Amino acid sequence: MKDMDIAEVSRRTGVPASTLRYYEEKGLIASIGRRGLRRLFDPAILERLALIALGRAGGFALDEISVMLTPDGLPKMDQRRLDAKANELDNTIRRLTAIREALRHAARCPAARPMECPTFRRAVRLAGAGRFEVAPIGPFKAEAVSVTGRKRKSGDVSLE
Repeated sequence: MKDMDIAEVSRRTGVPASTLRYYEEKGLIASIGRRGLRRLFDPAILERLALIALGRAGGFALDEISVMLTPDGLPKMDQRRLDAKANELDNTIRRLTAIREALRHAARCPAARPMECPTFRRAVRLAGAGRFEVAPIGPFKAEAVSVTGRKRKSGDVSLE
């Protein structure tokens, strides 16, 4: 494959040319020259940009990613840092799963209004206390308070 200008790299990766210039300014990528006014890149830039995209999707900051990319194009990944980020993602997934289930519960709950449901109220209290991040809510027992004030059960909605 031949060298690519910035427009070609942008077209192939979906990364805007302005972002490519910014990445170059930050030292994440390097052009190999110019053709007229356009920067030229080695075809290996595509893999490097894919690594940057993976890092960004995983929640790494650009400064963290730049430490993991050597000038020769080979990644230098700190396994402890990667494991720590994976643990962060696990926590985020658990928190978002609990939030998703609270919303699903509210959507399916037989209570006239979500705030009449003890289970949903518990979810609201946990969210207000910032505890969705500490521990997920766990399985939801879909309970609703009837107009007479007695509880009626409508089944379980468990975390998936």
